[in-house]
Amino acid sequence: MYTKDIKRVAIQLYEKFKDQLSTEYETNKKIVDSYIDVQSKKVRNRIAGYLTRYAKMQKSQAKKETTEEYIEGEE
Repeated sequence: MYTKDIKRVAIQLYEKFKDQLSTEYETNKKIVDSYIDVQSKKVRNRIAGYLTRYAKMQKSQAKKETTEEYIEGEE
């Protein structure tokens, strides 16, 4: 499975189940295992790893946007 496919699947999972996902790898690994029928551990782990990284990026972006809105509101 190619990297672009790993990322595509992870982003689709994030969009569907973002309320269940976390920034913890082990939790995301269990979620990937329950929602996707992956034949190999390696692919499952790669999806869970990118999903964790993507979730952290999304949280960071949301926090940054909130901070910027707060700063603009004070001016």
